Amino acid sequence: MRRLRGRVTAVLALAVAGAALLPGCVRPGGSDGDLTDDWPVLSAPLPFTPVSGVCMPRITAIVQASTYETVDCARNHVAEAVHVGTFTDAVARRPERPEPGSAALRTARSECDQRAREVLGGDWHSARLSLNVVLPSVPAWRGGARWFRCDLSETGSIDNTRPVNRTGSLRGAMIGDSALVHSCFDPKLIGDNLNYMAPVLCTEPHRAEFVGVYEERDMTWAEFVKADQQAHKRCMALIAAFADVPNNSDLPYRTGSIFYPPSPREWEEGDRGVRCFLWSDDRKLTRSMKGVGPKGLPVI
Repeated sequence: MRRLRGRVTAVLALAVAGAALLPGCVRPGGSDGDLTDDWPVLSAPLPFTPVSGVCMPRITAIVQASTYETVDCARNHVAEAVHVGTFTDAVARRPERPEPGSAALRTARSECDQRAREVLGGDWHSARLSLNVVLPSVPAWRGGARWFRCDLSETGSIDNTRPVNRTGSLRGAMIGDSALVHSCFDPKLIGDNLNYMAPVLCTEPHRAEFVGVYEERDMTWAEFVKADQQAHKRCMALIAAFADVPNNSDLPYRTGSIFYPPSPREWEEGDRGVRCFLWSDDRKLTRSMKGVGPKGLPVI
């Protein structure tokens, strides 16, 4: 603004000098003689908003304009922004940013979940993927930022959910055969406790196979931890449908279950997708159990 004012002052000085030398001159056509009222009014600066469809070289829980960095998705990256949404209505009018466990953040995560499925062509829970909701900083929120960003990342395994470097966009990554999608595993135990799930080809000896995901909507995290039998029961129903065997009293003699819930943080944010696995405790399998029927998964 100081530079603009300096230019106006210079023009006025020249106009006064011209009037002294040429006492009979008139104003140019269309001029009203007031040179200070024709500058356009500057609009208020808009808060910084990130964009979707780009990739990031590092994971951030908070995005700020000063540290915002993106890369071409063809290059190494650890996250891909698949959607940028907006908090509206009563949430947008609040002076404080939504916190984990709030209804506003659960709604945002639900929108992220839907957009992630559209981008991938499937449910991200069924693959080595994680979904994170990224928010503006507290000062940015107080300055008017009302966006949330949905970031997808590839992870190392079902047990190691830390994002890994990858190249290429995740768009359409779950359409057709994909190395990201969970399949067969050979569980490694320490005593009776599951240590980790080693992924293997279904034609190799194994004892577990991914069968699907169910949504647990009506429990707190503390309630879920205490209700492992309910999770087992719901996974067994998915196993029966997957293997095409009756879901009756014989089912426990055909198979067991392994299930992976979201982390406590993800649960509080609204992610309730529980991953279910068929578990063969007393025999090695050498093929997929999908659709095998009672003869393929007999009572033992």
